[in-house]
Amino acid sequence: MKFIIETSARHVHVDQNTLEALFGKGYTLHPKKDLSQPGQYASEEKVTVVGPKKEIAGVSILGPVRNETQVELSATDARTIGVLPVIRESGDIIDTPSVILRGPMGEVSLKEGVIVAKRHIHMTPKDAKEFNVKDKDIVQVRAFSNGRSLIFDDVVIRVKDSFSLAMHIDTDEANAAFGVCEGEIVR
Repeated sequence: MKFIIETSARHVHVDQNTLEALFGKGYTLHPKKDLSQPGQYASEEKVTVVGPKKEIAGVSILGPVRNETQVELSATDARTIGVLPVIRESGDIIDTPSVILRGPMGEVSLKEGVIVAKRHIHMTPKDAKEFNVKDKDIVQVRAFSNGRSLIFDDVVIRVKDSFSLAMHIDTDEANAAFGVCEGEIVR
């Protein structure tokens, strides 16, 4: 059984306080494009991520707002701006690197929150049953591409009723596979 593999480019998730510090009191995100996961979207708003060595401008904020602010970069991005890449699941930001976020109305200095997202597959409970896996299982995935098919190890399964079946990898991983478009679990 095959599923789509999507590239998750660098982005930021913000809490309401961070959003207001960057864009102004009472500010709300403006959806630009729906993402594959229901209710998730790329917003019109962009920020600059400032590290100790360099900065990356034009980083998209994904909505809706969350309980905590988190910056998701590729390992290459992290090294470029001067932070040590830390691979984590989304939301697991304790003891991760810090950066400054700069918006049009201000800056926020994050004490932690920069991660390289662990590659993962979103599934509904029904999908998980069909694939014979459960939440937090670790699997291998054969990724099919034109001339650079490969196997990703250490892929975490994430199961939730609101998810839509799709695997997410970062831009470094997508570049290694040269345009991955679908995959299958091989264990």
